[in-house]
Amino acid sequence: MALQETIPWIEKYRPRSLSQIINQEAIVNSLKTILSTHSVPHMLFTGPPGVGKTATAHAFANDLYGVRYIEDGHFLEINASDERGIDVIREKVKGFARTIPIGGLGFKILLLDEADQLTSDAQHAFRRVMEQFSATCRFILAANYANRIIEPIQSRCAVFRFKPIELEQMKLAIERIARQEGLEVDEKAMEALYEVTEGDLRRCINLLQTASTYGKKIDADRVYQVAGLAWGGEVRRLLELAVAGKLENVRKQLRTILYVNGASERDLVSQMYRDLLYLSIPEKKKLELVSLLGEVDFRISQGANPELQIMMFLTNLYSASQVGK
Repeated sequence: MALQETIPWIEKYRPRSLSQIINQEAIVNSLKTILSTHSVPHMLFTGPPGVGKTATAHAFANDLYGVRYIEDGHFLEINASDERGIDVIREKVKGFARTIPIGGLGFKILLLDEADQLTSDAQHAFRRVMEQFSATCRFILAANYANRIIEPIQSRCAVFRFKPIELEQMKLAIERIARQEGLEVDEKAMEALYEVTEGDLRRCINLLQTASTYGKKIDADRVYQVAGLAWGGEVRRLLELAVAGKLENVRKQLRTILYVNGASERDLVSQMYRDLLYLSIPEKKKLELVSLLGEVDFRISQGANPELQIMMFLTNLYSASQVGK
């Protein structure tokens, strides 16, 4: 078996240059301008997961230094979610930033991925490192939530805000991978991949690879199955049963979704949120139910019994649907 065949698809199809980054045209154009001048600032990449923040940082370094940007010591990636404390700043970050690069442009690049996971003390220590070693190192911070990055760091960076991958762009990416892997992915499967991942291309590629292990033909049901979600239409039926007040049927349907189909509880809540907006109940009650659903999601994340919490929501849905009848 060739080595290329054993590489996870998320790495196999990772963009190698800025020209391969999709759906982020404004950011790519700005970075290409920076490349042309070699005047590289500290940068903060922010946006939802799976939209190309880390891939863009690697592509930028590849275009700046060449394909051996890692091997030649010009680039280092550290994931802050693995080591969140101040020690990682004092040891790994400071150790890399303080050394003078050999050759190249006179500075190296350090990518701090998931920087919003750093503790407050670690961020303040990182700010001091940025001040001390800006002559020999440029820093790229990637974060899902910019508001979790302290203001002194944000003010030292050029901020680039990434947007979710759009449906048409995701379809093009899926079609390209399908051609190279010999897959048949129908239109509804592509739409299901987009619905499940909500613009997260990394998760989309991972789901596509998982689905391919079952066969070369991939349909929407297969996508829902490998995603651990209720299959198409089942959540809508669950909500409609609740509106009709058929409590026993609601309980059976919910237990089928959770325990037979193996749906993730929090993903089920997300699907319920999307389908809730299309039910024929008063808009004011929908607002109250969305608030309640957010509370259910929080309680499940804190360890509450998922079946009980979701049943509580569904009984409230029935009560809301009876208003005015």
